[in-house]
Amino acid sequence: MIIDIVNKSNNDLPKYETEQSAGMDLKAFLKEPITIKPLERKAIKTGLFISLKKGYEAQIRPRSGLALKQGITVLNSPGTIDADYRGEIAVVLVNLSSEDFEISSGDRIAQMVVTKHEVISWNTKLSLDKSERGERGFGSTGI
Repeated sequence: MIIDIVNKSNNDLPKYETEQSAGMDLKAFLKEPITIKPLERKAIKTGLFISLKKGYEAQIRPRSGLALKQGITVLNSPGTIDADYRGEIAVVLVNLSSEDFEISSGDRIAQMVVTKHEVISWNTKLSLDKSERGERGFGSTGI
């Protein structure tokens, strides 16, 4: 699939780091470094603008290394970029650690996965079909 992109940053375009990677790393595009304090959240711009085809979305997900080693994650994970959005991609990061975290321009801050989605219609009913699980949820299948 080919996706139209405008890159107003001085960073390379997102790319797959390995042959079987699902996500491409997004990099920060900043005039100066930004510090995210513990439990603080900030929208970090990327300088990227994309045009997706109808029926597709881009999901913004945390980078596992940042989450594990630094406590930095995407707050609205996964964030969604809809096919009709044409604004700059920004990533909402939150610092769940007890230490300040500094982000500089060019730092890899999140990953983006482009995926197909369905558009549904509702079929209103008075009751639903039965299933083995039924209404049991929130840990009902065990630990």
